[in-house]
Amino acid sequence: MQIDEAYVDSQAPNAAAIKNARGVVLKKKLAGLFRSPDGTLLFGDCKGSGAENYRPSADFSDPAKPVYRCTCPSHQFPCKHSLALLYAHAQGATFVERDAPADITEKRVKVQQRVEKKKVEADKPQKVNTSALKKKIQTQLEGLNLLESLVNDLVRAGLGALNAKSARQVEEQARQLGNAYLPGAQNALHALTGLFYRSEISSQDELKTSERERIYSAALDQLNRLHSLGKQGRKYLNSRLADPELRPETEMDIAAWLGHAWQLRELKEAGLLQTDVELLQLAFNSHDDWTRREFVETGIWLNLKTGAVQLTRNYRPYQATKHIREDDSCFHIMVCPELCVYPGNLNPRVRWEAGEPRPVTPADLARAREHAKADFRAVIKDVKTQLKSPLGDRHPFALVKYRALGRAGEEIIIEDPAGERLALANDNHDGEPATLPLLPLLPKTVRQDQVMLVRFHHDLDTQRLRAKPLSIVTGSEVVRLTY
Repeated sequence: MQIDEAYVDSQAPNAAAIKNARGVVLKKKLAGLFRSPDGTLLFGDCKGSGAENYRPSADFSDPAKPVYRCTCPSHQFPCKHSLALLYAHAQGATFVERDAPADITEKRVKVQQRVEKKKVEADKPQKVNTSALKKKIQTQLEGLNLLESLVNDLVRAGLGALNAKSARQVEEQARQLGNAYLPGAQNALHALTGLFYRSEISSQDELKTSERERIYSAALDQLNRLHSLGKQGRKYLNSRLADPELRPETEMDIAAWLGHAWQLRELKEAGLLQTDVELLQLAFNSHDDWTRREFVETGIWLNLKTGAVQLTRNYRPYQATKHIREDDSCFHIMVCPELCVYPGNLNPRVRWEAGEPRPVTPADLARAREHAKADFRAVIKDVKTQLKSPLGDRHPFALVKYRALGRAGEEIIIEDPAGERLALANDNHDGEPATLPLLPLLPKTVRQDQVMLVRFHHDLDTQRLRAKPLSIVTGSEVVRLTY
């Protein structure tokens, strides 16, 4: 497989590991560089703080699931020494051919044995403890009683009575939702209460009157969402109890809203699986969701097989950031033998167990452009249909083809071949920077007959639908306006 620096960046657990690994190469601490005769193993010696050199390696016997090893005491995988090995390879360093060390050969055999055992276990039918699952669902129904009670109290008191102090009091009561196996409902409630104080670490929690008035529309929308969550959640849980097999809903994403953590096995058994898929990442966003106390990394991908715009999401709770690998931008085509698709709407979440990156080619960009939608009316209709659903994603994505990009009065617009226009505007979604100021800096070639990834947002005060440009796909590259 081809290893370039962008690929090595994608393998690093975080930005610090990238910096440290590059430093190892620059300081020439790699004392020996070797490769196996079949090219599937890179290994070497690296000077460290100990008396003996560390022995990092990168095993590509299964390119979709590379294995990194090192004798250093680091708890990060891959560590900076294994990454340095890859950077050296990407930068054209000479690797001497040598047989794989005996200890690595033994470990390879054990890995293969585990893979075979896992395949056998995967073929066995999974037993479900229906008695325990029924008790869990009953507990969830009791938790929904609490959610509805909290929502009703907020409605009776009025949002005008909600301030930083009372919002935190509601959150204290909402902790019981987590005990009732309803983390999704708990997070939805935090999204409402979090509007009424500044941040988790602010010393000046209380909002000013002007600030409070600005967030009332969003608060009402979130309150409506919580009401629908309780109503639809109860209907879903009761219907699940009536099913002898207690199967989760796979047509809608209500299960995830209540906090169901989908396993890949469940998605496969439900038929939510696509095979031989190639994905092109069009945009990436990383933000700190302090109301959920998590770092969230979102990748926006185009499925080159179906044309669907799909999402990957990586959640890293504050208390576990050191143990969960941080996602980053990807500038390769990700080739996935199997792609699991979560229940959802326009932009469902996806996951894969094994994927192999390859360079982006002009043919890939041509395929991406062919998938873009040229009828703005049809796109807007689909977006409005999703926004009408209280539990629908409020910021759907679409890849659209435009004839012209320019100004119409005070607004920047794109126009489709039929003359339908779509207004572009910035939003404050997830603290993402503005992108409109970047458009005039781009080459004139992007102003006509190009393809743009946009994220829609509905301004609740003006009742206008706008779109934020995130990237432009030309015949030669993907121009990202935000990372």
